[in-house]
Amino acid sequence: MASVADMLDNIVPISDFSRGRASQAFEKARGGNPVIVTKNNTPAAVILSPEEYKRLAEVEEDLYLLGLALERLEANEGKPGIPFEKVLEDLGLTEEDLDAMEDVEFDYE
Repeated sequence: MASVADMLDNIVPISDFSRGRASQAFEKARGGNPVIVTKNNTPAAVILSPEEYKRLAEVEEDLYLLGLALERLEANEGKPGIPFEKVLEDLGLTEEDLDAMEDVEFDYE
């Protein structure tokens, strides 16, 4: 994550793009620091590296799933839960089986 000082160094006016300096802005973004593009001295866009965009998208997804989990916990408050060990037993799985499995993508829309 970029510091405030790094961000101030990465403010680029949109006019730089028409002056052939776009590659410099993209190079800064590839270095891990978001580039803020301004138009009329107002932020208009942010350029991120693909890795940073992916990281932020994953954080957003994690927060969404956490919110769903918290809603479900609240809705089930006072109802008895099923111990994790019992769920594994009912499914015929062990914790080692779970550790050996690949990650799965969930469609939650």
